[in-house]
Amino acid sequence: MYSKELLNLITTEVDSLKSQGRYKKESVLESPQDAKVLVGGKEALMFASNNYLGLANHPEIIKYAKEAMDRYGYGMSSVRFISGTTALHIALEKKISQFLDKEDTIIFNSCFAANEAFFAALLSKTEGQNKKSVLYSDELNHASIIDGLKLIKKDLFVKRIYPHSDVAMLKKMMQEDQKEQYFIKIIATDGVFSMEGELARLPELVTLSKEHNSLLFVDDSHGVGVCGLHGKGSPEEMGVLGQIDVLSGTMGKAFGGACGGYLSGKKELIEFLRQKARPYIFSNSLPPMIAGAAIKAIDLINAHPELLKKSRDNTAYFREQVKAAGFKIIEGTHPIVPIHIGEAKLAQKMQKELLAKGLYLVGLWFPVVAEGQARLRVQISSVHTKDDLDSAISILTVVGRSLGVI
Repeated sequence: MYSKELLNLITTEVDSLKSQGRYKKESVLESPQDAKVLVGGKEALMFASNNYLGLANHPEIIKYAKEAMDRYGYGMSSVRFISGTTALHIALEKKISQFLDKEDTIIFNSCFAANEAFFAALLSKTEGQNKKSVLYSDELNHASIIDGLKLIKKDLFVKRIYPHSDVAMLKKMMQEDQKEQYFIKIIATDGVFSMEGELARLPELVTLSKEHNSLLFVDDSHGVGVCGLHGKGSPEEMGVLGQIDVLSGTMGKAFGGACGGYLSGKKELIEFLRQKARPYIFSNSLPPMIAGAAIKAIDLINAHPELLKKSRDNTAYFREQVKAAGFKIIEGTHPIVPIHIGEAKLAQKMQKELLAKGLYLVGLWFPVVAEGQARLRVQISSVHTKDDLDSAISILTVVGRSLGVI
């Protein structure tokens, strides 16, 4: 039963979040993800979705999901190694490997699970291994990387956090550690940092990983499908496609926006993970309809380069116009456009007033971002028209002026 002490504890914590302006509220959508959505019976421009290429509601994606469900049913009711593998799961892993120029791929129910699986499996003690390993992690890496490391016994590895995108400091750390006889050395980074819309300095990290015989791990969830000339992600964008040792990513953003994650790398690593990755071994298989739709999403990206061009053009236009309106943003080229607000309560108030005027944006504040760095995260999609972009700028300007943001 719930004790009085427990109920007091959790109630006090939630009340504290509310009083500090850090409480997160959820809006209920009444329509599919698209350029416009229904919220509370009213239409709003959607600028807070990872639907970068507009595939979440694409008719071909829906068609293939339905066909997969008709053939294989709603779910597998099993894990992969028992009775949860279909031809679609194998085909999707092969498709992702080909798309990313990797030898093999293993899919999970989410990229969060994939990242946890990778670090926990690789850095846990294995037969014949009695040395510590070391992990160098960017300070702004995603929570899934941070939490994945928490699953590993502290006596098995050394965790070193380097300042955000500070390759010089990372190099210094690695040089300092040269005298150590580490079993495995890993550099871990996001390909695109989701709160900033910044790309990692991958060419320098590739060079550094080679110099120090280290494994380079990149979570490219916000890059795959939308970055690079062919949508192959931040490695393609930065000119190092095929040079990243391990890539993780998701089918929950540009690849149709449903769910699912993956790890891609050398075939020996993937075979090892199929035997050792606990989120893979002990979780039900990805639903066949999602696997089938994800295959179609990659086919659409390959066949329709105009989707990527529209994303780039929309992003460049919006970034130019939002700065002209007087807002402070984090510079870049990614469809994630963070608008600086400052205080959490102000970001919450602006989010609410924007929605009332028909613009769906979401504020981010501590602990998601640093204290005093609250922001609105705008996310641009290929399905946005120029009128959508202009309307969003207009609403932002009106509300921003009324609240003294600009």
